[in-house]
Amino acid sequence: METTTLPALTAVRPGRAAVGALDEATARLDPPFAALDLGALRANADDLVRRAGGKPVRVASKSVRCRWVVEEVLRLPGYAGVLALTLPEALWLADRVDDVVVGYPTADRAALAALAADPRLAARVTLMVDSVESLAFLRAHLPAAAPAIRICLELDAALRIGRLHLGARRSPTRDAGALGALASEVAADARFRLVGVMGYEGQIAGVGDDGPDRLRRLPTRAVQAASAWELARRRAAAVAAVRSVADLEFVNGGGTGSIERTVREQAVTEVAAGSGLYGPALFDQYRAFTPAPAAYFTTAVVRRPAPGIVTVQGGGWIASGPVGADRQPVPVWPEGLALTAAEGAGEAQTPLVGEVADRLRLGDRVWWRHAKAGEFCERVSSLVLVADGAVVGSVPTYRGDGHAFL
Repeated sequence: METTTLPALTAVRPGRAAVGALDEATARLDPPFAALDLGALRANADDLVRRAGGKPVRVASKSVRCRWVVEEVLRLPGYAGVLALTLPEALWLADRVDDVVVGYPTADRAALAALAADPRLAARVTLMVDSVESLAFLRAHLPAAAPAIRICLELDAALRIGRLHLGARRSPTRDAGALGALASEVAADARFRLVGVMGYEGQIAGVGDDGPDRLRRLPTRAVQAASAWELARRRAAAVAAVRSVADLEFVNGGGTGSIERTVREQAVTEVAAGSGLYGPALFDQYRAFTPAPAAYFTTAVVRRPAPGIVTVQGGGWIASGPVGADRQPVPVWPEGLALTAAEGAGEAQTPLVGEVADRLRLGDRVWWRHAKAGEFCERVSSLVLVADGAVVGSVPTYRGDGHAFL
């Protein structure tokens, strides 16, 4: 049901719709399908800009995975550029977006050849380098006649206390001396142009500080405060070392969960965010902000195996990360349904329990929120767009556009 005439996100009124209203608006559609509440999307987009305090927000496309949403958000004031997941994705997005940073080092030789063969793409796409080894790979697989390739250096932003490592295992380059030396390596090679520095503090941005386990809240908050203090000083020194070698266009930091802390750092010129646009379930666990749930998926009731239990078809849309109950999707409407401990959310079917189950009949719909953001778009080919209580069209996800980048 894709349409060519869609509402501009700039014209959508911010505000969260009740899930029941979304169900009524989409009554003619059969599950499974995914829906996007445009009012909630706009409200979240505006709130991310407010939280960024005047610094540009770069859209983290892995948490969106729908080109229409990426492009519409970029039209809003306060947004600039994309942080992509892979180089093939960046090349595809850069056909219509003029500033795409690949957030991770690449080993895709075919994509590197495509980048080197197109001066327009080379001017729009920035590659990530986190070590001399990473730089050597690019040197080995980029032709000598390629246009100057834009480079961003990644600083490891994890907190280390002795042998304890708190944060994602990302860049091996941690301090000002090492990052400055790497910058000199890049600057000395005419095939490259050093334009940026990035550091992602996942231990702050991706870990909620107000989760359901009260015993973990205070330790989490203490670790995040210590990490923010340590990183601000280390990042400032590292950026200064790089700036002594090259003029930088940007210093990127943070994520949806750390924006307020990250923008306080003078060394940081922009923040990245993506999950906060959709407002998935894991992002309910933060004190500093409350995103409006904007993205949902639906399943149909196909069994009534016993009183107080219904079974829906599918439902096992599990999020990545450490295995645990919080990686399962959350049934949100009708209210009062819960997963069972014995089966959880299943690939073929998912039993749900609760008093409301006895009021459901075969064919009725259950609405869910995914634990994370863009991952659920890999399950559907399109997103149904709902605004002001009506379906206003649908747009393809990456999958619907024929792409499965990662």
